[in-house]
Amino acid sequence: MLPMRSLRDQSAPLLSRNRWAGLSFDDRDHGLGGPDSLAWLESVLLAQGVTDADGEIWLHTHPRILGYTFNPVSFWFCHRRDGRLRGVLAEVNNTFGQRHCYWIDQPRFGVPAWADKVFHVSPFCPVQGRYRFVFMRTEHGRVVSRIDYFDEDGADALIQTSVSGQLEDLTPSSRRRALWQYPAMTWGVMARIHWQAFRLWRLRTPFFKLAPLPPAFVSPPTPPATDTPLHRP
Repeated sequence: MLPMRSLRDQSAPLLSRNRWAGLSFDDRDHGLGGPDSLAWLESVLLAQGVTDADGEIWLHTHPRILGYTFNPVSFWFCHRRDGRLRGVLAEVNNTFGQRHCYWIDQPRFGVPAWADKVFHVSPFCPVQGRYRFVFMRTEHGRVVSRIDYFDEDGADALIQTSVSGQLEDLTPSSRRRALWQYPAMTWGVMARIHWQAFRLWRLRTPFFKLAPLPPAFVSPPTPPATDTPLHRP
């Protein structure tokens, strides 16, 4: 997770930004693909009527490793000045080079938040149904973001996914360790996506053609279907 406002204020960050390196961050991988993704995110907050997300903004995402990354989903955690979570922007990418965002307003850790699915992600799932997001964080710095997909019937989750990690200070040693331990991590994400797609194709799973993009780049909040807390990580 990257502290984006702190990253902006650093004149010589440990993480290379907008240039090639073994481990780097590129603003073009987020938002509308411009040179300052944080400025774009701040414009999204204003468009959503959010004026009190004046604290740190953390981005949970994969960096570029050896110049490459693909993020099925990234999360922008937007905080108030006192450290309380104000909202989360879920930024979803598909393998067709398209991107869409879901704004989750005033979420609470461990409590489900919902969004209507309006963006084509997998050719094996129609653009219908809902997503359930659950964000969890422990006092020891472990962060988990769960995304479950439900079809229109909504009885059971058809797809259950999560991304997680342990918060750790970015230092020269931790940067080297990450690069040496996971040199092909971002390439592996894309490889696993296509491997699973191949397996579904072999099973003759129904195929849905690429759907039109939703009219708005950011989907507004969806009223919750339940307020039942889930277990913490």
